[in-house]
Amino acid sequence: MAGSFGFDKDHYEVSMQIGELVLFPAVRQQAATTLIAASGTSCRHQIKDGTGRLALHPVEILFDALI
Repeated sequence: MAGSFGFDKDHYEVSMQIGELVLFPAVRQQAATTLIAASGTSCRHQIKDGTGRLALHPVEILFDALI
């Protein structure tokens, strides 16, 4: 998605097509119990839009592990 690129309505479809090349199939292969981590806000949005999976920021995962 490269920052705000995929948020622009004129670029959204291209962003989804790019995601389908590698990222989305890799996320879909993971078990439902597998945590998906992505540090970028736009990356997490693209993963959710393209796969329906929730990606967490690595710090969120670490925080949850500590509490």
